[in-house]
Amino acid sequence: MTSPAALHITLVSETFPPEINGVANTLGRLHEGLRLRGHRVELVRPRQAGDAAGPAQADLLLCRGWPLPGYPGLQWGQVSMHKLLRRWRRDRPDVLYIATEGPLGLSALRAARRLGIAVVSGFHTNFQQYSGQYGFGLLTRLVTRYLRGFHHRCHSTLVPSVSQRLELQRRGFERLTLLSRGVDSSLFNPARRRQSLRDQWGLGPDDIALLHVGRLATEKNLGLLGQCLDALRKAYPLRNLRLIVVGDGPQRGALEQQLPGAVFCGVQRGECLAEHYASGDIFLFPSLTETFGNVVLEALASGLGVVAYDEAAAAQHIRHGHSGALAMPGDAEAFIDAASWLLEDSETLRRVRLNARQHASRQGWPAIVEQFEAHLRGACEQAPAPSQRRADAALLVKPGSSAPRG
Repeated sequence: MTSPAALHITLVSETFPPEINGVANTLGRLHEGLRLRGHRVELVRPRQAGDAAGPAQADLLLCRGWPLPGYPGLQWGQVSMHKLLRRWRRDRPDVLYIATEGPLGLSALRAARRLGIAVVSGFHTNFQQYSGQYGFGLLTRLVTRYLRGFHHRCHSTLVPSVSQRLELQRRGFERLTLLSRGVDSSLFNPARRRQSLRDQWGLGPDDIALLHVGRLATEKNLGLLGQCLDALRKAYPLRNLRLIVVGDGPQRGALEQQLPGAVFCGVQRGECLAEHYASGDIFLFPSLTETFGNVVLEALASGLGVVAYDEAAAAQHIRHGHSGALAMPGDAEAFIDAASWLLEDSETLRRVRLNARQHASRQGWPAIVEQFEAHLRGACEQAPAPSQRRADAALLVKPGSSAPRG
């Protein structure tokens, strides 16, 4: 039996490691996994601060980038469609995977459609929800319409969670396929717990570290961290509880003022990040805007008792009362009650943490990469014919369309 032929795959993304966010982490894992499976993988992304000047690389196309408002360190990318057409006419990919829907992704989509190259897209970020969080609620409908039009022009759209697929279907998105996420359970491991780190946090072996890891931004619903901490201290006045916040973002200054007793650790990477996870006890994740939430799997793999809303990664990977504690989305009181339940007795927390680790240790990346490859091959088999010149720039759904308006 012959093995399937290697593919020439192009990944298009406005973010990529060493940038720290869920999209970059996922793309880095998929990129490396495809290469290890023998595929040729081309990457198209904006320049990053650490990129050295030098000759162009065959499988890397760097383009210009502009800072994304409210997100220092992240950027929109832009490249001429004609530059992509020239490149891909000389060296044609078998299939594109477009991870971000900004100007870079739009140029790549238009060029691929012109050349008849198969395109699979990913829905990694809830931009339509972010517009409301940042005070631009009137834009939500327009953003949704743009995203729907963008993804409709792809062979399929990969979504990371069942709840995300249902939400997008409700908004009129089509051809949605589930592709979950994995976790490196050798890196994120309870064995990396460090009492020396807990000493820096002012915690003894029997004290409780309430950990949060993630981007400190408005859409993450971080005001609930302080509410939860206050409620737990009232319920358990004899316990030494401390909130540990790992990450950075535009809300850090405001949170430091609101939470004067919390320990802010800034951005952590690699083994240092894994030690911060493993040195915690309970992981608080109050976000309501996640497409998945990679940090949930990292916390589970690190053996933490995770408290989250019943959606995205938490809904897929936590069995309430067994491997974590869940609350109905948006119910702050239920979220606090879930955290309080974990502290009722030490045996409950110990059991939940053990079950969390056991579940997450089975969620490796190799199986996810294999599924990803299968989706790309499927798109190649149904690649469209090269299109005539068309108004692909007008991606909004036309007036009178039967699709919901989001």
